[in-house]
Amino acid sequence: MLNLKVNIGGLELKNPIMTASGTYGFGREYSEFYDLSKLGAVVVKGLTLKPREGNASPRIAETPAGILNSVGLQNPGVEAFLEHELPFLRNYDTAVIANIAGNTVDEYCLMAERLGSQVDAIELNISCPNVKEGGVAFGTKCDSVYSITKSVKSQCKVPLIVKLSPNVSDIVEIALSAEDAGADAISLINTLLGMKIDINTRKPVLANTVGGLSGPAVKPVAVRMVWQTAQAVKIPIIGMGGISSWQDAVEFLLAGANAVAIGTYNFVNPYGPINILTGIEEYMIKNNFKELNEITMK
Repeated sequence: MLNLKVNIGGLELKNPIMTASGTYGFGREYSEFYDLSKLGAVVVKGLTLKPREGNASPRIAETPAGILNSVGLQNPGVEAFLEHELPFLRNYDTAVIANIAGNTVDEYCLMAERLGSQVDAIELNISCPNVKEGGVAFGTKCDSVYSITKSVKSQCKVPLIVKLSPNVSDIVEIALSAEDAGADAISLINTLLGMKIDINTRKPVLANTVGGLSGPAVKPVAVRMVWQTAQAVKIPIIGMGGISSWQDAVEFLLAGANAVAIGTYNFVNPYGPINILTGIEEYMIKNNFKELNEITMK
């Protein structure tokens, strides 16, 4: 009997398969393909305190091994999520994790307080610009990572997962700052900053000029950062970035991740998370693993 259960900072999941925020909406579209109860957790689209329309189009551009996006956190706001989307997700036997984003520490704290214990965990997106600090992202400096994590943690009634940006010089010191401030777990990586130019118009393809690169192109960077971080922190790690097969997922587990999140691959294959879960199970049987943590090498 295989045991795929994993504990993420006090939240027990039935298996290590999660969805990556920004690629899964609120689960409604994917529920038409399979039972969401098969997932360990659904991480919903990034939420802001108030509704947000996002950036102007075009805001998606394909690359040879992934996509660039500058959607800009379009979402209905935390109140609409609680009223309309969360009740739908609660029809399924899966953990619901809210990803929150804001421009100030106060906004993050208000959302954490409002969500309370209605969700199973909160994922803190610290790749957002801190408007009080001139637009520098919260997640690029150790002191700001520590400060926002500590502040939001004080308002959290559920486990707090801090999502790390790869656009830093030392991912380990950033991860340690989050851990020291009380994060229950960390997830990485968020998208890499990229750009694409149309040689015919001689202008950037994205209306926002730059965007976040995701997909297979970022996987080697993500695996490296997960491995480095796993050597340094004691809290659980959720690995993500270009996972497109069960082999990719196992690679992240071997690098030190306790769970994995599937993102861009959902656009390619809506059954992706289920197929990846099946592949992990078959890998465990083939290698005589009974427990998931036998794969994770920390």
